[in-house]
Amino acid sequence: MRGPRRRGAGRGPGPWAVAVAAVACACALSPSAGPAAAAPAGARSSSTAPCTNEQLTADGARRVDGSRVRVTVSNDGPAPCVLKGFPTVALAGQGSPDRNKPLHVVEQGPARAVELGVGGRASTELAFTPVLGEAGGYCASGAEPTVVPSLVVGVSGAGGGGAGGGGFQLAPDDGGQFALCGATVHATAFRGSGS
Repeated sequence: MRGPRRRGAGRGPGPWAVAVAAVACACALSPSAGPAAAAPAGARSSSTAPCTNEQLTADGARRVDGSRVRVTVSNDGPAPCVLKGFPTVALAGQGSPDRNKPLHVVEQGPARAVELGVGGRASTELAFTPVLGEAGGYCASGAEPTVVPSLVVGVSGAGGGGAGGGGFQLAPDDGGQFALCGATVHATAFRGSGS
């Protein structure tokens, strides 16, 4: 007479063990398995095209404080796109793109690719040398302040540029004007809305 048999004792591997082993073996042999298979969030897929001005929109420059504004662009589609880099910035030519006055952009921080799904958003922050004083204001450098109602903000690689007609002509969201000293703007790279 035989004694009680423990569950699984004396048997070969069960069907689940065989299935798990087969999957583990297939993954180990697959050239796309491992760390390279998992793309980091926001990484550019090889099939995702760069963003173009035709698919991006911007609705204004949100004032952060007296000398900084945040510009947010949205992907209106029809497909996902990748945005990378820093904006171009110019004083608007007020009706004549050939009169736009480009500003020198000082890049702040690293630029990383941001994949924008349809409806996705990315922002950049622009900082100007502030105008000092009240009413008329003055520049610490002794130069005359520049005051304009709008800027042209371009997206690098999207056909936009500060000097030409490309980009978005934007006014401050508070109805005011841009006041700055000099021809330099500090800008962060575009970052996803959660960054």
